[in-house]
Amino acid sequence: MNIADTVTVKVEDHQWGTAKKWCFRFFFILLSLFIIFNNNGAFPFFFSIMKYPTGLMHELIPWIAAEILGYTYDYTIFSNGSGDTSYDYLLLAFMTFCAGIGMLIWSLLDRNRTSYNQLYYWLLVVVRFYIAFTLINYGMIKVIKMQFPYPSLYRLTQAYGDSSPMGLAWTFLGFSKGYNMFMGIIEVSAVLLLFRRTMIIGAFLSLAACVHVMSMNYFYDVPVKIFSTALVVMSVFILAPYLKTILGFLLTGKSFILQVIARPDYKKKWMFYMAYGLKYLWILVFVATTLASCLNRAKVYGEGAPKPPLYGIYQTEKFVRNNVECLPLITDSLQWRQLTVQREGAARIKMMNDSLKNADFKVDASKKQIEIFYQGSLSKDKLFSYQMIDKDRLLLSGHLNGDSVKITLKKMDLKKFLLINRKFNWVNEYPFNR
Repeated sequence: MNIADTVTVKVEDHQWGTAKKWCFRFFFILLSLFIIFNNNGAFPFFFSIMKYPTGLMHELIPWIAAEILGYTYDYTIFSNGSGDTSYDYLLLAFMTFCAGIGMLIWSLLDRNRTSYNQLYYWLLVVVRFYIAFTLINYGMIKVIKMQFPYPSLYRLTQAYGDSSPMGLAWTFLGFSKGYNMFMGIIEVSAVLLLFRRTMIIGAFLSLAACVHVMSMNYFYDVPVKIFSTALVVMSVFILAPYLKTILGFLLTGKSFILQVIARPDYKKKWMFYMAYGLKYLWILVFVATTLASCLNRAKVYGEGAPKPPLYGIYQTEKFVRNNVECLPLITDSLQWRQLTVQREGAARIKMMNDSLKNADFKVDASKKQIEIFYQGSLSKDKLFSYQMIDKDRLLLSGHLNGDSVKITLKKMDLKKFLLINRKFNWVNEYPFNR
């Protein structure tokens, strides 16, 4: 027999101990609730089904927080870019409480049952598909390089110490296409979870990927700690029956047998073909639609997306207000120091005193006009005419804060940034750590 042979074990083969049954009841309820209320795109059809239950939670959780727990934080911030809101933690606590109460009631009502092999099989199917579809989705947006974009113009001009830990992580990860490809391939390998005979190796790869993501979230303050931790727990849940056997091999070197859980018997052959047909159709549709969505989004938001007119970083050379050239005083909160045009319809302006203003920035190339509106400002839009004096100089003319202004700006050569011009080197005679 080989070091790691496999044997198929029927789901009816084993009787369970009391502790195992209690643990299963708890995790069955908890994992089911978590997957239902934290779909995260794994099961797209859930969105329409869960609309009303989710709305109920949006009413119930804040009520519990205010009336029972006396919780003082803002517990009414729901779905957004953060998965670690006060609401999310309260929802997790509520689901854990429900799982505990449900376990007690279930154990009292069903105390004579010898095992939950069939139910365990189907829970395992749901958990496997949930992890697999989640990681395939995240993996694809890494391979296509959508999650971590190349350092933006804003990042390139931002003071290093002004970046947040999450911003630092995004810049670090976004710099390298190769590292994104590596992470993405590992995550996409979760596809092995979808098949029983590759489930174990798929779970190990998924665990490695999820631990990496979880550690980044914890150590760089990325607000997806709850979700990434849940994926780690689910991966361990899949591997739990095999950990003792594999650990024994690692410590003693003895050969072992991996027990591959068998599918339940279908009473009719057509039921078997229908189940497997639906499974492979589901996988095919999910992968195809996810890939198509990523490719379409990449055309609009990816690194290969068309650049907006006047894309670039512009440094002010001359700022003329009411026909008088302004001195470059670092206390001036109205004079522009730098204009950055990163994406269509938006720009960021740095003033001489280093304050930043985000602006709506609409360019009409045919009329050579720019409409600028400071976000959060009560003033009217500013209309500028513009012209390129040469290939790297921009002249803006218009009115700003009630004054006539003419601003001459020079476009920066992005290749002068060390982060951009420093390429991969096989040979490094000395460390190049700047």
